[in-house]
Amino acid sequence: MTTTTTPLLTFTSHIAGKNARVEIWPDRVEWERPRGISAAKITAGVMTAGMSMLATGVKGGKTGTEMIPIKNISSVTTRRDGILNTVVSVITSGNTIDFRVSHAEAKNVRALLQQLILGGVEAATTPVAAPAAPAPAPAPVAPVAPAAPDLGAQLQQLDGLRQAGILTQEEFDSKKAEILARM
Repeated sequence: MTTTTTPLLTFTSHIAGKNARVEIWPDRVEWERPRGISAAKITAGVMTAGMSMLATGVKGGKTGTEMIPIKNISSVTTRRDGILNTVVSVITSGNTIDFRVSHAEAKNVRALLQQLILGGVEAATTPVAAPAAPAPAPAPVAPVAPAAPDLGAQLQQLDGLRQAGILTQEEFDSKKAEILARM
């Protein structure tokens, strides 16, 4: 695998009640939530003239960095969340992480993660900037054939994406034809 020094995609998302900076790398998804003071703590501090903050301290909120290896992601789904946002759910065997982003970003995030899951973006080492406005869909990236591809597993995963409604029948048929052509 090619090592990159910059992520393929960087965006800001709302995760578990906080804004987080999310980076998608060829082999992992990382995000960092900054430390912050909760609205409840600020309200209590104002109402008690700062006594509650003196007693409990000013530090608040949880900070942290988390990471999911791409190989542990089993699927990626999206659902609309109001007029402006879409929730991109990254599903692993033990957890689901929801990234709340704009509709345009959601399409890019989902497409990139699906390509990484299917092993088709290993050659993509140039970073993709998060779009300010909706951009046209990128041309499909030609998959790099791994040393010993498990084409049967790729077909099963592809079928799972189709059954979950992530891929349309047309997208499924196209990708299936590509995989079968490699046999």
